[in-house]
Amino acid sequence: MVIPFLLLGIYKFSSQSSLEDKIVVIQNGDQELLNEVLKDYKPYIKKTVSKVCKRYIYDTDDEYSIGLIAFHEAIMNYHPDRGASLLTFAEIVIRRKLIDKIRKDHREKADLTYDKADSEESVMKAHESWQAMEHFQLENTINERKEEILYYSQALLPYKLSFKELAENAPKHSDARENAIFIARLVQSNKDWLRELKEKKRLPIKKIEKEIDLSRKTIERNRKYIIAVVVLLDGDFPYLQEYVKESLQ
Repeated sequence: MVIPFLLLGIYKFSSQSSLEDKIVVIQNGDQELLNEVLKDYKPYIKKTVSKVCKRYIYDTDDEYSIGLIAFHEAIMNYHPDRGASLLTFAEIVIRRKLIDKIRKDHREKADLTYDKADSEESVMKAHESWQAMEHFQLENTINERKEEILYYSQALLPYKLSFKELAENAPKHSDARENAIFIARLVQSNKDWLRELKEKKRLPIKKIEKEIDLSRKTIERNRKYIIAVVVLLDGDFPYLQEYVKESLQ
């Protein structure tokens, strides 16, 4: 639903209006509502930033500013048809922005230590700094993967799919799996088919039949797997996409 700009000034929200309802209006240009949402969710932003930085965050901290900018970015780029809530998506964006900053700060600190390394002790400190950074990156990569899996599982919910169902319905033979992935790529690259899938939550099987040499029965048999792959290809899931990269090629 797109709300005409002329109606933005008279579109009112009750206390029960969902955040997602407000996002639609904000994305259409309501700056006043954006400022209101940013103010209302300030505690959420600080809590999320604190969780990443593992310390209390003050309004004057650079990390808080990064979190605020990231939350704003999440609002403007949020798509409800991808399944996850705005706050789930926002947490991922905030975490990624903060981790980028922390990695940058660690690199600069380590480089400076190396530049000043005129003794064995200095070199050792620089080495320890790099080791700490590598450990931090590994720990946060693990957390990012966990969050991505959670985000993906939520994106599957509107299609009434779960990981358990996918495990039970995944094609057993490689040729069947390749055909299913091929169909998923077709759907994801066809704007009309993709829109129909998102709106009606079902595959446009009749249209697919006309384009490929596979029976309706075969397509229907792998329907759940095909939809899951479409959601994966169309979403922001870099770790999961990399994990199944060979299968998706």
